[in-house]
Amino acid sequence: MTFKAFMRLAIAAAVLAAFIAAGAQAAQTLPPAGTVVDRTNMHNYTDFLGPGMQWVVERGVKLRIVDYKKVEHPPPYLEATEKYSAQVQLAEDETHLLNHVAGLPFPTVDPNDPSAGAKHMFNFNASIALDDLDLRNFDCDTGALGRNGDPVRVERHFLLDHIRRLYFVERTQVDPKPAMENQDEARYKEALYPIIEPFDLKGTGFTSNRYLDHTRQDDSWLYLPQLRRVRRLSSAQRSDALFGQDTDQDSYAGYAGNPAWMTWKYLGEKTLLGSFHAENLPVKWGEPSGDFMHADVWEPRQVWVVQGVSKLPQYAYSKRVIYLDQDSYRIPYTDIYDQAGELWKMWVNEFKYARKPIPEAEYGFDWDVSYNPSISMVDMQLEHATFCALPSHRFPNEQGWYINLGDREGTTEEFFALSSIIAAGR
Repeated sequence: MTFKAFMRLAIAAAVLAAFIAAGAQAAQTLPPAGTVVDRTNMHNYTDFLGPGMQWVVERGVKLRIVDYKKVEHPPPYLEATEKYSAQVQLAEDETHLLNHVAGLPFPTVDPNDPSAGAKHMFNFNASIALDDLDLRNFDCDTGALGRNGDPVRVERHFLLDHIRRLYFVERTQVDPKPAMENQDEARYKEALYPIIEPFDLKGTGFTSNRYLDHTRQDDSWLYLPQLRRVRRLSSAQRSDALFGQDTDQDSYAGYAGNPAWMTWKYLGEKTLLGSFHAENLPVKWGEPSGDFMHADVWEPRQVWVVQGVSKLPQYAYSKRVIYLDQDSYRIPYTDIYDQAGELWKMWVNEFKYARKPIPEAEYGFDWDVSYNPSISMVDMQLEHATFCALPSHRFPNEQGWYINLGDREGTTEEFFALSSIIAAGR
């Protein structure tokens, strides 16, 4: 590492430490409900905005503030936590869990525990587990950000048919549980296909297996029908953005890599503004020049702050700073830094907690669960963004989110086979 790069990392670390310390000092007062935080008053509330959020508000995003509302894990998940958590241990090298079956591995984490960062991230990893998911008919725009009231200059529009995930372990609601037959010894399988738009990517698909063995890299495959070619992706390439847009696989949900691939450090806790009770699904986008971010409600959330540094060579990012909501272990947003230690990107999640994603949905729950009306990935250095509506406005009355339905909605093991992706792309 050059001296210049070292100094950049040191300065970035100092800025982040000051940001966290400011939260502990409570130097500023939370914006009251009804406040709209924007570039004109942001200086009053910087303690409650991460570095990336400060950048996007300065760029034109507006945050409408409402009162905090508590969220809960689903009852079956809480039951699994109570049943199994006492037996769970973190491996000495912090790469995997021992005796974890389902639920939250560590219901209580001591902030003075040297392994607190890893335990928080394994809690996050377990908290987003579900039995199966089918997310349908969503779209994304990508383009250069506007300035001073100008809109995003959209360069490409993506429309995607399905993204599905099937967990073979940690199952709490759909039989068989807590585990199903698992010849591949996978934790879960995931597939995204087919891409419908743009035309030059029509039929493209992706599939990936995440394994129970923490030493085993993901098997990830990309099918490109225009080239009639299957391309294998390495775990390090999960940090690469594909097809001219800004998102990478490891940033999905705020962090979608294997916890074993990072060295984790607990940095403290803060109160931040997060978007957890959206009023709109499909998403309502902001006004230019903040039209790359949802226009919905934000509230104060207590978060744990964890830093992750990749162990993988050729990984694109030097570190991720992840904010974990203390109620839910969901990530309101993640700040991502380049190899020089400078802020590069951020991932923003918008959440809606409800029994159904939309009132007329065919499927729902007897308790509130989390849905994502939108996500945004912002590249601050290139002044560029990719932002997705989950589901798209182009499908009226589409609930978009099909969770824990298994065979009823086609989330079966056959869907994740590379042969199925190739057949769908023809």
